[in-house]
Amino acid sequence: MANLFNKNKEHRGIMPIGDGEVLSIGAQTNGSYYQSYNASYSTNWFGGKRPIQFSVGAYFSKQTDISSTYFNNASMMNYYNNYYYGSGSYGYNNYENYYDPDTYIKLYGLNLGWGKRLRWPDDYFTLSMQLSYQRYILKNWRGSFLMRTGTANNLNLSISVNRTSTDNQLFPRRGSEFSASVTLTPPWSAWDHKDYKNLANNSNSPTFAKEQQEKYRWIEYNKWKFKAKTYTALTNGQKCFVLMTRVELGLLGSYNKYKKSPFETYYMGGDGMTGYSSGYAEETVALRGYENGSIAYNAYAYDRFSLELRYPFMLGNTTIYGLGFLEAGNAWYNTRDFNPFDMKRSAGLGVRIYLPMVGLMGIDWAYGFDKDNVNGKKGGSQFHFILGQEF
Repeated sequence: MANLFNKNKEHRGIMPIGDGEVLSIGAQTNGSYYQSYNASYSTNWFGGKRPIQFSVGAYFSKQTDISSTYFNNASMMNYYNNYYYGSGSYGYNNYENYYDPDTYIKLYGLNLGWGKRLRWPDDYFTLSMQLSYQRYILKNWRGSFLMRTGTANNLNLSISVNRTSTDNQLFPRRGSEFSASVTLTPPWSAWDHKDYKNLANNSNSPTFAKEQQEKYRWIEYNKWKFKAKTYTALTNGQKCFVLMTRVELGLLGSYNKYKKSPFETYYMGGDGMTGYSSGYAEETVALRGYENGSIAYNAYAYDRFSLELRYPFMLGNTTIYGLGFLEAGNAWYNTRDFNPFDMKRSAGLGVRIYLPMVGLMGIDWAYGFDKDNVNGKKGGSQFHFILGQEF
């Protein structure tokens, strides 16, 4: 970055050669209902002497909702007709007529990250830490949060230990990826002397909104995650069958059972394309064979298990491979209900294509064998699209 405006004299190029620094500035909007802005900088050689990672970033997003008039005026029949066919006067095509600027959720965020490679237990281990601050501002929000109106603050520290020993980034044949992380906020309830047991429990109370504000002014939680992938070549050669196995576990705990966090929960089911939903402040977890969010939303625990058999059709800068998979998982609204043997199962086929300058793309067909937790219906046949990230 220091030589950004200097020519690369050694190679006589226009742009200088650097150390892999990344500067990113982004903006996204669909008009009145959603807007998002972000900026970040990262380097893998902080200080220029050792491979130390450093990053800093900031972001803002705002999502509004439609007014209650939409739901009050539309009959159930009109709602379904408009949902599927876009006809009548209350369909998606007429959402702009019911835009409500006084119903929204805003999210501001700052983060500072640091990481380094470890020499023990072996050279494949890395340690990373991130200090983050998020500010949530809600007004008359009709989402599924425990909080509808008010301002909440989230100050947290994340510590992660990772081990990666794969032989190829685009199509691993051998090796493994392991990640264990914990995210902690200060235990605010331990010293603020508030009676959370009797605070903001009666939604009909005239002081409910004020009590909610007091309860969630500073949110608290401890979040634990474990992810593991292994790759095993079943045949010899560059083009070989590879078995990929995956295990994921996540728990969102609380210091005080009467002050559970309304944010940082899990949204499970479907393609998982949304990643971290900044508008809803939930972490999205894919489960193929089911609709998005149909396994759970605002869940406090989840697990996921996968078996994939992969075969490459083309390797190189452009990589194409097919896969068949078995997958299972579930999510729970209470951590005490966590049960790794209670699973929603699916199976299917898919293909992945990696193109330079475009990234990863793919499509999966999956069949869900069980009933989901939200709608109570069988997952059935589902198509899922992948763009820019793997499940």
